[in-house]
Amino acid sequence: QVQLVESGGGLVQPGGSLTLSCEASRSISSFNVMGWYRQAPGKERELVAVMFTGGVKKYGDFVEGRFTISREIAWNSVYLQMNSLKPEDTAVYYCNAREGPREYWGQGTQVTVSS
Repeated sequence: QVQLVESGGGLVQPGGSLTLSCEASRSISSFNVMGWYRQAPGKERELVAVMFTGGVKKYGDFVEGRFTISREIAWNSVYLQMNSLKPEDTAVYYCNAREGPREYWGQGTQVTVSS
Protein backbone atom coordinates (compact mmCIF):
# COMPACT_ATOMS: atom_id res chain seq x y z
CA GLN A 1 0.00 0.00 0.00
CA VAL A 2 1.10 3.56 -0.67
CA GLN A 3 0.01 6.81 0.92
CA LEU A 4 0.12 9.97 -1.16
CA VAL A 5 0.15 13.29 0.70
CA GLU A 6 -0.49 16.54 -1.15
CA SER A 7 0.50 20.00 0.00
CA GLY A 8 0.78 23.51 -1.38
CA GLY A 9 -2.82 24.38 -2.06
CA GLY A 10 -4.39 27.63 -0.96
CA LEU A 11 -5.95 30.90 -2.04
CA VAL A 12 -4.33 32.84 -4.86
CA GLN A 13 -5.36 35.80 -6.96
CA PRO A 14 -6.01 35.45 -10.69
CA GLY A 15 -2.73 35.50 -12.57
CA GLY A 16 -0.86 34.15 -9.57
CA SER A 17 1.15 30.98 -9.09
CA LEU A 18 1.15 27.96 -6.82
CA THR A 19 3.27 24.85 -6.56
CA LEU A 20 1.65 21.62 -5.43
CA SER A 21 3.68 18.78 -3.97
CA CYS A 22 2.83 15.12 -3.57
CA GLU A 23 4.99 12.86 -1.46
CA ALA A 24 4.62 9.10 -1.52
CA SER A 25 5.22 6.93 1.53
CA ARG A 26 7.76 4.83 -0.36
CA SER A 27 9.81 4.81 -3.53
CA ILE A 28 8.05 5.91 -6.69
CA SER A 29 10.57 4.29 -9.01
CA SER A 30 8.20 1.39 -9.73
CA PHE A 31 5.21 3.60 -10.58
CA ASN A 32 4.06 3.43 -14.19
CA VAL A 33 2.55 6.89 -14.02
CA MET A 34 2.15 9.59 -11.41
CA GLY A 35 0.49 12.94 -11.55
CA TRP A 36 -2.43 15.21 -10.84
CA TYR A 37 -6.17 15.31 -11.35
CA ARG A 38 -8.68 17.89 -10.20
CA GLN A 39 -12.37 18.09 -9.40
CA ALA A 40 -14.43 21.26 -9.22
CA PRO A 41 -17.84 21.38 -7.51
CA GLY A 42 -20.48 19.77 -9.69
CA LYS A 43 -17.95 18.55 -12.24
CA GLU A 44 -16.22 15.27 -12.97
CA ARG A 45 -12.64 14.62 -11.99
CA GLU A 46 -10.29 15.48 -14.85
CA LEU A 47 -6.66 14.98 -15.73
CA VAL A 48 -4.38 17.92 -15.09
CA ALA A 49 -0.93 16.49 -15.72
CA VAL A 50 0.75 13.10 -15.48
CA MET A 51 4.25 11.81 -15.99
CA PHE A 52 4.97 8.32 -17.31
CA THR A 53 7.96 6.12 -16.72
CA GLY A 54 10.75 7.49 -18.88
CA GLY A 55 9.62 11.06 -18.40
CA VAL A 56 6.85 11.43 -20.96
CA LYS A 57 4.33 14.04 -19.83
CA LYS A 58 0.68 14.55 -20.65
CA TYR A 59 -1.40 17.63 -19.86
CA GLY A 60 -5.07 18.43 -19.94
CA ASP A 61 -6.13 20.59 -22.89
CA PHE A 62 -7.05 23.46 -20.57
CA VAL A 63 -3.48 23.74 -19.26
CA GLU A 64 -2.31 25.59 -22.39
CA GLY A 65 1.30 25.76 -21.24
CA ARG A 66 0.54 27.27 -17.83
CA PHE A 67 1.40 24.23 -15.68
CA THR A 68 4.51 22.09 -15.42
CA ILE A 69 4.75 18.66 -13.85
CA SER A 70 8.04 17.42 -12.48
CA ARG A 71 9.28 14.51 -10.42
CA GLU A 72 12.05 13.92 -7.92
CA ILE A 73 12.50 10.18 -7.47
CA ALA A 74 15.01 10.61 -4.65
CA TRP A 75 12.36 12.47 -2.65
CA ASN A 76 9.49 10.14 -3.66
CA SER A 77 7.71 13.24 -4.91
CA VAL A 78 5.93 14.78 -7.83
CA TYR A 79 5.24 18.48 -8.25
CA LEU A 80 2.87 20.71 -10.18
CA GLN A 81 3.98 24.26 -10.88
CA MET A 82 0.92 26.31 -11.80
CA ASN A 83 1.26 29.78 -13.33
CA SER A 84 -1.24 32.28 -14.72
CA LEU A 85 -3.98 30.79 -12.60
CA LYS A 86 -7.59 31.51 -13.53
CA PRO A 87 -10.77 31.39 -11.42
CA GLU A 88 -11.82 28.32 -13.39
CA ASP A 89 -8.76 26.50 -12.01
CA THR A 90 -10.48 26.46 -8.63
CA ALA A 91 -10.83 22.82 -7.58
CA VAL A 92 -9.57 20.10 -5.30
CA TYR A 93 -6.35 18.76 -6.75
CA TYR A 94 -5.58 15.08 -6.24
CA CYS A 95 -2.32 13.21 -6.55
CA ASN A 96 -2.57 9.91 -8.38
CA ALA A 97 -0.19 7.03 -8.93
CA ARG A 98 -0.43 3.72 -10.74
CA GLU A 99 1.74 0.70 -10.14
CA GLY A 100 0.78 -2.21 -12.36
CA PRO A 101 -2.90 -2.95 -11.63
CA ARG A 102 -2.95 -0.85 -8.48
CA GLU A 103 -4.03 2.76 -8.32
CA TYR A 104 -3.54 5.16 -5.44
CA TRP A 105 -5.08 8.55 -4.63
CA GLY A 106 -4.20 11.26 -2.18
CA GLN A 107 -6.82 13.05 -0.11
CA GLY A 108 -6.61 16.22 -2.16
CA THR A 109 -5.61 19.82 -1.65
CA GLN A 110 -7.90 22.78 -2.28
CA VAL A 111 -6.83 25.43 -4.78
CA THR A 112 -8.95 28.57 -4.88
CA VAL A 113 -8.31 31.30 -7.43
CA SER A 114 -10.18 34.45 -6.49
CA SER A 115 -9.67 38.16 -6.05
